[in-house]
Amino acid sequence: MVAELGTRSVSMNGGRTGPEHRISREQVWTVAAGSLDVTHEGRTERVAAGRTLVLPPDGVRRVRAPENAEAYAAMRADGVASVPGADGTRELPWAR
Repeated sequence: MVAELGTRSVSMNGGRTGPEHRISREQVWTVAAGSLDVTHEGRTERVAAGRTLVLPPDGVRRVRAPENAEAYAAMRADGVASVPGADGTRELPWAR
């Protein structure tokens, strides 16, 4: 059986910032503890524990943890990531 949906548990230490990137599929992020500052296409939104954010596909995004945070991300399993200015895409192993 092939799953259509992949999920990932995300832990980030306060003050850490993930890389700027694009994802080819819509993602749904639910913050379980702490908060995340999510920038998508130049707009930043703070997502606190208990809140969910839906990110559309293909926009440039970056996730920063202003404090220790735990979250869950879900998306279609066939999504790929790319980095602005770099060639090619990368399959997301957690999504399969």
